[in-house]
Amino acid sequence: MGKIPILLRELRAEFLPASVMSVFLGTAIAYMRTGAFDGPAFALTLAGVALIHLGTNVSNDYFDHRSGNDEFNTQFVRPFTGGSRLIQEGLLSPRAVLTLAIVLLSLAVAAGVALAATRGPLVIVLGAIGIASGLFYVAPPLRLASRGLGEIFIGINFGVLCVLGAHYVQTRTVTWECLVASLPLAVLIAAVVFINEFQDMEADARAGKRTLVVRLGRRKASRIYGFVATAAFVPVVAGAASGLLPLHTLVSLAALPAALRAGSIARRRYDSPKELAPANALTIVTHTLAGALLVAAYLVAR
Repeated sequence: MGKIPILLRELRAEFLPASVMSVFLGTAIAYMRTGAFDGPAFALTLAGVALIHLGTNVSNDYFDHRSGNDEFNTQFVRPFTGGSRLIQEGLLSPRAVLTLAIVLLSLAVAAGVALAATRGPLVIVLGAIGIASGLFYVAPPLRLASRGLGEIFIGINFGVLCVLGAHYVQTRTVTWECLVASLPLAVLIAAVVFINEFQDMEADARAGKRTLVVRLGRRKASRIYGFVATAAFVPVVAGAASGLLPLHTLVSLAALPAALRAGSIARRRYDSPKELAPANALTIVTHTLAGALLVAAYLVAR
């Protein structure tokens, strides 16, 4: 395997919509409400968020290797669970993976500093929270995922903070509308993390990584997952009904059938890693489709 394919596999860049969709949404809200759009600032925001996301992916590979988690994992389903597997396959050394993570997160800091020079210190605060949460998702001493907090922090960072931050970069304000509009993406990306924990449960438990699925067990977790995935759409309905969100945002409900289908598969196939894989894929589809439709709704409402 060549160096470029190895790098791309390590970065897992195909999952970037999980974070950058929120940047698009925050920017679209700003444009719809104020007509503001600063192209260079948007590009820096997008780059910073993407670098934090990629750095998190890579650092998680390193620390899951250190804990033995990925070595224990025999039920992973690629590309959804189990990490990149490059250390386990001997294609990258742990040192190379750690170095790549440091480079990516350092570049993210540089993007944040450049933005803060014109947008103020709040950008640094939001970026620092994002980097710390991503790094300590599995890294000691916090090990957020091991405390059953990983899903919550990923939802807040990749959903709420990215939307609020992108809006702030464009307008220097944060609004209740941004918060409510961010909740579907926050809940759905947490649901992506949640469903991906099912295949990894036995390895996680053996490595002491006490995720929600480890704590609840697959059967109970599958019921809760279905509720979470569908409840993500409640803020859109409530926001549109109250007038806080444009009625156009109701178009995002077109993603609901995918969430319902994923929940149905999870309830029936929760204990079969391979047969559960369609639920992993459908959860990602739900998040991406809902995000794209929310962005489109704001652009049309303009």
